[in-house]
Amino acid sequence: QVQLVESGGGLVEAGGSLRLSCAASGTIFSIDTMDWYRQTPGKQRELVAASRSGGSTNYADSVKGRFTISRDNSKNIVYLQMNSLKPEDTAVYYCNVVWGNWRKTSWGQGTQVTVSS
Repeated sequence: QVQLVESGGGLVEAGGSLRLSCAASGTIFSIDTMDWYRQTPGKQRELVAASRSGGSTNYADSVKGRFTISRDNSKNIVYLQMNSLKPEDTAVYYCNVVWGNWRKTSWGQGTQVTVSS
């Protein structure tokens, strides 16, 4: 069984910073992508930042220059450093991991990020 545990969410004023973490544990191996998504009520979940096992990353246009994704492959942890936060960044943030020989997908439980104006 695979578990993804997210942490680091909370309430912050506009312009502030937060760092999210997502730790993968259990019978997980050959991790390829480790990504962050977010979702607000009534909207589809959207990709915020993606990281590949080879080191490449990409970001949604709305967060470029403000968010940075990184990962510690030795510990199966992915981070999302969020700077210059805006009220429109308010959402539940989920980590997503694609792993294994058959590219299984696992999701975290989500962590709330609220940015006040």
